[in-house]
Formats: sequence, structure tokens, C-alpha cells
Amino acid sequence: MRERAGESHLKIWLLLGANRLHVTAVLTLVVFVGFVAAVTLLPKPLTPQLQTGDTIETMFSTMLSAIITGTTLVVTIGQLVLSQENGPLGDQRDRMENSMDFRDFTEELIGSPSPADPSTFLREIVGVAQQRAEDLREQVSENDADGLQEDVDEFTDSLVGNSETVRDQLDGASFGTFDVLFAALNYNYGWKIFQVERIANEHEDDLSEDELALLDELKTALSLFGPAREHVKTLYFEWALVSLSQMILYAAVPALVIAGIMLTVVDAGTFPGQTLGVANMTLAIGLAFTITLVPFLLFTAYVLRIVTVAKRTLAIEPLILRDSQR
Repeated sequence: MRERAGESHLKIWLLLGANRLHVTAVLTLVVFVGFVAAVTLLPKPLTPQLQTGDTIETMFSTMLSAIITGTTLVVTIGQLVLSQENGPLGDQRDRMENSMDFRDFTEELIGSPSPADPSTFLREIVGVAQQRAEDLREQVSENDADGLQEDVDEFTDSLVGNSETVRDQLDGASFGTFDVLFAALNYNYGWKIFQVERIANEHEDDLSEDELALLDELKTALSLFGPAREHVKTLYFEWALVSLSQMILYAAVPALVIAGIMLTVVDAGTFPGQTLGVANMTLAIGLAFTITLVPFLLFTAYVLRIVTVAKRTLAIEPLILRDSQR
């Protein structure tokens, strides 16, 4: 996925791969260090201004309102997203029937009952596509049509290599983490569908009925991966939004307490002296300000991942939206 996106490993890790709590911790540290450095290194009048009671009161009264408003808004958004799970009995029955129809179709594809574990479910579909691609290569190995074997060999090598990588990543991946969806994003099924269509079109006159049937079966397996991945993605988004709402509520309580303490207890003379050349008052205000920002930083860390995934999966059909793949 990183190679297809043309982006650095660090950026992909920060936006997708890293634990969201670790990203929040990094953002928290950056905010604290940046705040203290700015107050310490900028012109001297800034330090006395920051240490006055009026500045402290203005800063943390604003943060107090922002925490309450922001927390309420985020939790409301989470509940709004989850509201689609609620509905009358008829709607729930339709959802169940659609899900079971898809599982029945998958069972016919893989030749065994559809796995209940999301990672195993996706892994089986990828495995079927890989097997059908290898069957296609074997079938056309005796076809002497100009360029056909070369096209099929190149396509199959690419598909098999990608499939083995994704299956290894899915093996043992737990849905509660981002691992399942991260592995699914590495499987560019849309491009593979396009290649199947291209081979069938360019070599239509050279392909036998059996070879065309194998191409069609391969296309069916690849096409099934699309809605399966989208379903897993939807479930992950709901899971992540619930987790985000919980953690923001947990972080909002100490943030409110700190903001209240800074408003009612702390004044210009509360933390006299310096530590390592930095005024203790500056350190105290910087730490308190950073703690009050933790709910927002949690929101930032989670939304970065969600919007990145959403952007990378806008098209479920074989459409190329990124310049790096053109």
C-alpha cells in the first residue's frame, strides 16, 4: 500500500499503522514542548504576561468551555453513527437476510462454511483468488497466442505475491485492533479486476471458452473481496467511534478538573523559581494547557486514521483515484 501511495513509511505509520494512544502521546509531547519553548524563547514580555492572573483566567475559562462543548459534540457524533444499528424488527430482519445471503455466496466460493472471524473470512477470499489465478496460468501455459502467456504470468506473479503478503498479515490478526483492516487495505483488488478485464478484452480471440471461464471466476472472487472489505471497514469505523467516545469521556474529566484548578487556585505567584532555566510557572501552565487538550488530541489521532482510510477506499469498483497509480 505504501508503494502504491507513493508516500513515506513514517507517514503511513503515523496515519494508519501506529497505535492511536501512542500517536496521542506524541502529539501531547509536541504540544507541551512547543508551548514551553515558545514562551521561553520568544521576547521576554510574553513570560510576565502569561503569568498574570487575567491571562490564566482567560486561557482556562476558554478551555473549560471548549472541553464541555467538544466532548458533547464528539459523543453525539458517535451516537449518531451508531443510530443506524437501531431500527424496527423488519429492518433488522432485512439486514440479517442480506448478511446471510452474502455468507451463503461466500460459502459457495470457498467451498466451506464462511468463517466467523473477520480476518479468516477475508483470508479465505484472498486464498480463492490466488488459487484461481494459478489455475489460469496453468490453463494458458499451452496457449501460444502472442503475448498472452507473458501477460498472464506477469499478472499472476503480482497477484500471488500480494495475496501471500496479505494472507500472512491477516493470519492471527484480531478485529479489535486495526490489523485486519490494515491488511485488507494492502490488497488492491480493484486494479486486479481491471487487469482481468484487460486480458479478457485484449486476448478475446485467442482465449478458449475454458480460459474465459477461469478469468470470469477469478473476477468473481476479486469482486467479492470489495464488499467484504467495506463491511469490515464499516464495522471498524463504528468500533473506533465507540472507543473514541469512551476515551474522550475518560480524558475530559481530569481535563475539566485541571482547568478548574487553574481558574480557582493558581495565580502569578503559585510556582516561583526556575527549573533548567525555564520558569516553573511556564512549565505548570504548559502542562495544564496540554492536559486540557488531551480530548482534542485523542480526537485528532483517531480522525486522522478514519479519514485516511475513507479517502483510500472511496471507490469500491476498479477506479484509480490516486496519481501515484496512474
